[in-house]
Formats: sequence, structure tokens, C-alpha cells
Amino acid sequence: MKKIILISAIVLAAVYFGLAQNKSVSIHNLVETSHNSDEIIASAFNNRNHHLQVEGQGIVIKILRDDLAGTRHQRFIVRLSSGQTLLIAHNIDLAPRIISLKKGDKVFFYGEYEWNSKGGTIHWTHHDPEGRHTGGWIKHNGIKYQ
Repeated sequence: MKKIILISAIVLAAVYFGLAQNKSVSIHNLVETSHNSDEIIASAFNNRNHHLQVEGQGIVIKILRDDLAGTRHQRFIVRLSSGQTLLIAHNIDLAPRIISLKKGDKVFFYGEYEWNSKGGTIHWTHHDPEGRHTGGWIKHNGIKYQ
């Protein structure tokens, strides 16, 4: 079941990023696509992109204090397999807190990339109650937080 969900997510990412381009997507292409997420995020960093919907995975290298100014965000830093780091800012007013999160954990994410000089920030890792923005999520230990 987990493999089906993973393959489905990869297929959706491939379609979203135009990798399928009117041709069938093979399993080989799906595996390449999962590795391409680091390349897409690296390109976003190099081009100083903002408002780019991305999907990826990383290892938690640091857990930061919650940002309590305005909307509350659970914050942590992940390292991608490429070595690039990202700040994940997960809105805990709109999505559940990831209670069991700890350093060394693997997380999967889908959210909006915003450039910064330290690698970038991923936010919008939650649903949009007004339905105006693509909903995002974080997956940790098989549980999706959105």
C-alpha cells in the first residue's frame, strides 16, 4: 500500500512538472523523477525562485523553536540528499503539529518554495481553508500532516 501511494505521488509530481509531456511514464522515469526533486529545488535556489510548488524529502538536521509571531509555525531544517538545506515552516494553526519529530528523522514534504540565501524555505505545508492555494503536506513516519 505504501509503495502504491509513493508511486502515485511520484506520478503526480511527474505530471505536475511536465516530465511526462504526452508520453507514457515508465517505472524507470518514475525513479528518476524522485531523484529529480533535489535538482528542481537546487535550480530554484540557483535561480532565486519564489512561489514554486515542490515535493521532496530530507533528513531533519535541526529542530528550531516554534515561530509564535502571527500565525504559529513549527520550524525545522532538513538536508536533502544533494546536501542542500531547507527550512520547513509548518503552519500549526491550520495543520497538526508533528509531535514525534526528532533530529535524524526522514520527512517527505509538498509545499511552496521561497528562496533565501541559506537554501530556501518550504511553507504552505497544509490545506488552504479558503481553497485559493494548492494544499501541501508533510509526511513523517507514515502519517500525513496537512
